[in-house]
Amino acid sequence: MTHRESKVLRVGSLTRVEGEGALHLSLRGGTVDRARLDIYEPPRFFEAFLRGRAYTEPPDITSRVCGICPVAYQLSACAAVEDACGVVVDGQLAALRRLLYCGEWIESHALHICLLHAPDFLGADSAIDLARTRREDVERGLRLKQAGNAILDTLGGRAIHPVNVRLGGFHRVPTAAELRPLAQRLRRARDDAEEMVRWVAGFEFPDAASGCNHDLLALAEPGTYAIETGTPTVMPAPGSAGLPADSDGPLPTRTFAVSAFGDHVVERQVPHSTALHSLLDGRRHLTGPLARYAISGRWLSPLALEAARAAGLGDPRDGVVCRNPFRSIVVRAVETLYAVDEALRLIAAYQPPPRPFVEVPPRAATGHGATEAPRGLLHHRYTLDADGTLTEAVLVPPTAQNQGAIEEDLRRMVEERLGGGAATDAELTALCERAIRNHDPCISCSAHFLRLTVERG
Repeated sequence: MTHRESKVLRVGSLTRVEGEGALHLSLRGGTVDRARLDIYEPPRFFEAFLRGRAYTEPPDITSRVCGICPVAYQLSACAAVEDACGVVVDGQLAALRRLLYCGEWIESHALHICLLHAPDFLGADSAIDLARTRREDVERGLRLKQAGNAILDTLGGRAIHPVNVRLGGFHRVPTAAELRPLAQRLRRARDDAEEMVRWVAGFEFPDAASGCNHDLLALAEPGTYAIETGTPTVMPAPGSAGLPADSDGPLPTRTFAVSAFGDHVVERQVPHSTALHSLLDGRRHLTGPLARYAISGRWLSPLALEAARAAGLGDPRDGVVCRNPFRSIVVRAVETLYAVDEALRLIAAYQPPPRPFVEVPPRAATGHGATEAPRGLLHHRYTLDADGTLTEAVLVPPTAQNQGAIEEDLRRMVEERLGGGAATDAELTALCERAIRNHDPCISCSAHFLRLTVERG
């Protein structure tokens, strides 16, 4: 393509992502005029469904937002309503919630790594295609997913859209004896998770020379790797606000209260997407594994830290920050190992609480809840009246927050590829698909491969 040529690449349907979306790129010479990730699924109106409902209903209703990470929605909803009602859930009930969330991390990460993302690195069109040559690796991923589902089934009553979660805790809590078979299964899963880290660490990763130059946002809970609780923490992008542009290490972080989330993360409508776009203090930002690892990596378990070092991620306790989005698959594998290890720790320390839940009486107030879904920080805000009727509901999922960062990654990676020489439409399309799948956007599964239209100027 010469400096005067222009063309438009349209990808009509993305595959191996959890949802329906499309891609539009406008190219002129060696630059990208516009990179647009189109999310065209119809609006689902969950916030409108919640208005006028009882304050006890959000955990069950919002779990239907996603079949892959229903626990993220349930526990974010519980946290927000309990915050409004002035109730704190702690002790073994809080530990059981963390254990349930570990199950979701395991099953979701295993699905993404082995069935959706690994084919990109191994020249396969799909997980079915990959299984023909790497059957053992695919089966390992399925075993891990089944182990995560077993946690959800045991604590949640079923693996998809669990029914045992309620405000204040659970409808029923397990006995210690009921968790013992789960621990036996997780010990085998820990071996699988360690092997999965070694497997993905051997993939060939593009350099992504300039890295993902976005502010990073994740929850932080000093002393532990934040999952179900924490304080929103921001690590700015290199080069922002006078910071060094060539830094590979950590930059000074800042925090804000969960209740101030809406003051910092502002949503806006864009014409090409039914998902809102978010800006963090007026700048694009990224949430998810890379952000969590940069902000909380030093609090991983010793086993996960050693696996991260052996996988080439470096030691986050030494200030190492991974900004190559293609290596996000390695970070997810390390997080999977951590979630298995943490689940085993929680089971070993478990003592059944005297009651399966604490009472949550209603009151007129606004409450906020934030947790770390597998794809990143998820925020819920609810306003209740005195009898517990919801008058306002706001859900801010990680994919909506990440859309701006994904579009910028697409623009930058395509420009880098064009700068390295001529690229065919097929090569650019494959690169863009990979760039999107790096972030595991949750927009529900599409059935067909890319439909690509190229308009040349």
